[in-house]
Amino acid sequence: MAKKPSQISMDKWNKENWRTISGKPSTQGPDATGEAYMPSEKAKRLKGTLEGYRRNKRKREATAKGKQYASYEKKR
Repeated sequence: MAKKPSQISMDKWNKENWRTISGKPSTQGPDATGEAYMPSEKAKRLKGTLEGYRRNKRKREATAKGKQYASYEKKR
């Protein structure tokens, strides 16, 4: 039986190496940064960029409000 497109997408998503931009844990332990998790390739691209800084700022603000998810869409 062939997989549905959504199942193929989920398989790909599960195989990606996810991390924070700094490489430190986001929510657990004394070194927790509160940063957003993203695929490793994207984290490498965003390291040291203004967009990376903004993403982490939005994630920390959402976490402080008790939210699990943060919105990363550009505000107008």
